[in-house]
Amino acid sequence: MKKIDLMIFDFDGTLVSTGADLVMSINYMLNSLALKEKPAKQILCFVGDGISKLVEKTLGEDNIKYHEEAMRIFTDYYGKHLLDNTELCPQAEEVLKCFENKRKVILTNKRYNFTLAIAQGVGIAKYFVEIIGSDSTPFKKPDSRVIDYLLNKYKVVKENIIIIGDGVNDIAVAKNSGILSCAYLNGMGNRNDLLNLEADYYCEDLLEINSLFC
Repeated sequence: MKKIDLMIFDFDGTLVSTGADLVMSINYMLNSLALKEKPAKQILCFVGDGISKLVEKTLGEDNIKYHEEAMRIFTDYYGKHLLDNTELCPQAEEVLKCFENKRKVILTNKRYNFTLAIAQGVGIAKYFVEIIGSDSTPFKKPDSRVIDYLLNKYKVVKENIIIIGDGVNDIAVAKNSGILSCAYLNGMGNRNDLLNLEADYYCEDLLEINSLFC
């Protein structure tokens, strides 16, 4: 088992299943703009780079002129409905309890206020020393400077930091910064993309993490 001093967790698709509420909010936005709804699978492919990119990719080039209004509609609606269907991913809390005495951080490209509201709503905020959203620092995944922030704050060496996530940005930020990565293959991220990135560790089930690290 690999000794770890700081565990970094992605949020959407790794700890919390947020897809249904994101899809509902995006399609509400599209309906409000008199645009055609998009299928859930397509919308979820756009998740991972933050809300602005999610809205931009959903609108597409033909409707990018609505971006500002679309952002307003989406953020207002999602802020009121982000816990309607959202729930913890299977075994997520068991893993967090297993590493209860380990320093843990949430690192997400989701906005901080949304992340905090969900983490508190599903009862896992207490497990983390810090939650870092897309607007918490000037940088976000996969920019290595967001990891530099953690290195400086918590005084840990790169070799003893692991990021666990279901998205390509999680593996990319690890490679860009020199920390370890563990790809969760059954989240919202594309399985083949994750396998092609050659993460340091892979898990099909979050509980596998308990036997990989200490």
